[in-house]
Amino acid sequence: MRLRTVAFLLLCLFGLSLVWAMQPTRKRNTTRKRQEDKRVYLVHSDQLRYDQYRNGDAQILVGNVHFRHMGANLYCDSANFFQQTNSFEAFGHVKMLQGDTLKLFSDYAYYDGNAQIAQARYNVILKHRQSTLYTDSLDYDRLYNFGNFFEGGKLVDNSSTLTSDWGEYHTDTKMAMFYYDVRLRDKNFYLTTDSLYYDTQTSRAHIVGPSNITSGTSHIYSEDGYYNTKTETSELFGRSVMKDQGRTIVGDSVYHDAKKGTSHAYWNVVYTDSVNKNRLTGDYCEYNDSTGYAMATDRAVAMDFSQKDTLYMHADTFKLYTFNINTDSVYRKIHAYNKVRAYRIDVQAVCDSLVYNSKDSCMTMYRDPIVWNNSQQLFGEVIRVFMKDSTIHRAHVIGQAFSTEQMPDTVHFNQVSSKEMIAYFEKGEIYQTDAVGNVLIVYYPVDESDSTLIGLNYTETPWMKMFLENRKMKKIWMEKPVGVLYPMTQIPPSKYFLPQYAWFDYIRPLNKEDIFNWRPKNSGQELKEVKRREAPKQKLSRKGEENE
Repeated sequence: MRLRTVAFLLLCLFGLSLVWAMQPTRKRNTTRKRQEDKRVYLVHSDQLRYDQYRNGDAQILVGNVHFRHMGANLYCDSANFFQQTNSFEAFGHVKMLQGDTLKLFSDYAYYDGNAQIAQARYNVILKHRQSTLYTDSLDYDRLYNFGNFFEGGKLVDNSSTLTSDWGEYHTDTKMAMFYYDVRLRDKNFYLTTDSLYYDTQTSRAHIVGPSNITSGTSHIYSEDGYYNTKTETSELFGRSVMKDQGRTIVGDSVYHDAKKGTSHAYWNVVYTDSVNKNRLTGDYCEYNDSTGYAMATDRAVAMDFSQKDTLYMHADTFKLYTFNINTDSVYRKIHAYNKVRAYRIDVQAVCDSLVYNSKDSCMTMYRDPIVWNNSQQLFGEVIRVFMKDSTIHRAHVIGQAFSTEQMPDTVHFNQVSSKEMIAYFEKGEIYQTDAVGNVLIVYYPVDESDSTLIGLNYTETPWMKMFLENRKMKKIWMEKPVGVLYPMTQIPPSKYFLPQYAWFDYIRPLNKEDIFNWRPKNSGQELKEVKRREAPKQKLSRKGEENE
């Protein structure tokens, strides 16, 4: 019976083996997912001992201690190795090397192999490529590749030095984040702030709080922006302020290149020259401190506040040129282009364009210029205004010169027309007017007893000098005058106004806000085009040709 059972079992096994042999062959999967070894390994130590009473389960290592953990090698003079917790304490000449780019030195360190964090203390130095961080307390996280210090630190990157009370340095992104009493120094600048992000790879500092930057004679204040220590360029936002030798630029966005000496500002820009007491505003402004060139456009306004009352001037574009810069003979020219309007309490002006030259204190107005002073109006083809102590000294009207004075009754007008005219000013008032060439005069004498108009004096003369006092004519000189005095009741209608008379009160700027409102002359009131004879061009001949 027992033999039958055994035979039956053998037969079954044989059958199963045949069935198995008939199945297709399967390859054995020998690939296994290897778990990363996170253990800290002791590579070497001159001495190893235990002291259960003093150090518990620590292995006491002395002399040329060497650990290895997940691609990093750690060296020290002595250590307490806690194998159960996968950690150790390192003492004396502590050094951690990770690859070829990261080195960490300190007098003491505690290393947690499970968290991959090294807590380095005392005389800590972290070297990463071209950057070196000095501190007394640093926690370096190998898992996330960053270290944070909290007892003061100094980061040296090429020629820049960055210090703060605490901060972080990321070795993977090469970004440094410094906080509290932050100071960034370079041979060409000095930056102070409370918060700063610094990219050591690009040498670009990100300003994220109230910051001051000093470079040579220039100073920058910003609460948001970027500064590149290598290129010495800055991008500043949020009403940043730039100052340099009495000049200030404020704008929503300011771009500055210290090497080139150029600045560009956008939106609500204010450029102030406190030395020369003038200001430029607009939505775009640029300045070059090496050449002294400045430009403003987009709602541009030039202001002169050298006097008690400020002069406001608007044009499409202002350009400032500086000549003989950095010399005793320096002078400037200001060009204003397109639709110029100016306002000050005592004087107003409009023209198409103008040029101001500080060398002779002359402002030349082109294309339909008009100047008002109280009740006086001057216009012509070109007006040259000469300044003295920042006030009008004289105005020279060239071509189709016309002077008009509105009488107190606002109905009658004293008028003078000529080829050229010069008006002299004192304390903002016209006190003398000279006219030359085909002078025509319409003048209303006033009865001193009751201030009534006596009549209309119409005069023609080659030239004239008229002197005024308290805005009234005191005396007049003329050469060979021809004229008629008409009583007020017998004035011919044709004599009330000289040819080309016009009172441009509808154009006159009313206040500093009105300078933005351009109003052209009414049709038919434009100056006539005058064709002037040109001097014949002299034909130049070579030497000897005249005898041929």
